[in-house]
Amino acid sequence: MDPNHDAKFPLHEAAREGRTQVAESLLSANPKAALIKDEDDRLPIHWAVAYNHLPIVELLVATKNFDPDVEDGLGWTPLMIAASLKDAAGDPVIDLLLRKGADVTMKSNNGQNALHFASSKSNIATVRTLLAHKCSARVKDIRGQLPLHRAAAVGSVPILKMLLDEGKSPINATDNDGLTALHHAISEGHGDAAILLLKSGADAEKRDSEGHLAIDLVPDDKVKQYILRTAERDGVELP
Repeated sequence: MDPNHDAKFPLHEAAREGRTQVAESLLSANPKAALIKDEDDRLPIHWAVAYNHLPIVELLVATKNFDPDVEDGLGWTPLMIAASLKDAAGDPVIDLLLRKGADVTMKSNNGQNALHFASSKSNIATVRTLLAHKCSARVKDIRGQLPLHRAAAVGSVPILKMLLDEGKSPINATDNDGLTALHHAISEGHGDAAILLLKSGADAEKRDSEGHLAIDLVPDDKVKQYILRTAERDGVELP
């Protein structure tokens, strides 16, 4: 980052560093500072959300002409940034943005919606909130992946359940490499996620673009034996 960056964008700096009183005085001196984009194509709101400084987010959403869906250079909205914070830390910010009318249908430049980001970070409560506000689990990103693929790759059983039950996600959809959620779960060694998908109707005979079955991608024999034994015990047929 340019060393003069902070001098040029003091409100952005205050938003990043969580300096609420500084942000407050800068805003009262120049309310339009909230609408200026920096060299990263971000407004102060993007930085305040990224660093999870809720008091500054509250200041910024109260400004005149606040747009909850404003995008940064990557097409990320404040909602997407909040959804991607670790350990569902952005949930209070998400509640605030939703009250301000944030649009859950927005997609980043890579075609991801907030559910993709929340699923990638195993943010269970965030996924629940987004689904309750009608964020679609049926949207594919630029790589052809649904939020379900992301949840499978990180092995989050609770999120997989929600995306299937509440989000009505297709279970056997393939990404650009022909991989289903089952392929992703097994290739990352997530046996419990694989079993849940199989019991929910995942097609174990579906092959990816290179002709691999999901079970062919298992990283080690221990995981393979666990999947085979548990599937047999639960009456799930594998090829």
